[in-house]
Amino acid sequence: MKKPLACLPFHDLRHQQAHQFLVDEAYLLDAQRYEEWLQTLTDDVRYVMPVRVTTARGAGFDASPVRGPGMAHFDEDKYSLSQRVARMATEHAWAEDPPSRLRHFVTNVRTFEGEDPVHLWVESAELLFRSRGDVNESALLSCGREDLLRRSGDGWKLARRTIIADESVLRMQNLAVFL
Repeated sequence: MKKPLACLPFHDLRHQQAHQFLVDEAYLLDAQRYEEWLQTLTDDVRYVMPVRVTTARGAGFDASPVRGPGMAHFDEDKYSLSQRVARMATEHAWAEDPPSRLRHFVTNVRTFEGEDPVHLWVESAELLFRSRGDVNESALLSCGREDLLRRSGDGWKLARRTIIADESVLRMQNLAVFL
């Protein structure tokens, strides 16, 4: 499914619903209510964070992380996401022990009509603040997100997310949290 070029105005009800979806999602992730967050995903969701490559303009190849296959920090589906969530509830989630303190700042939300009335494309910028306990282990991650939302009987659900990090080298100890 291709993203169309026509941007919806901010007063459009679909834009407002998409923005509300992202705000509510950020709340669930900050509160680490991951089981509830899983319910906001479609069964066929694809959740991807390609590796960002920095190249000179004249390098002769397209290093865009959104086109074609390539390396990814993660490329997940609903099953693998649910396995990550289940693991966090065990004593084996050492990367999140103690649990991170999170704050997802979502801004610059733009929405686009999909090819049909049940789909909506959403672009946003996110800044994730993550703190690890009482020591000086805080980190920031800035990224852009391209989401495909699908209308269901329960409202909008996330069908696809592509996360484009603004840096090539991530300055976090791990990616055990969700963006």
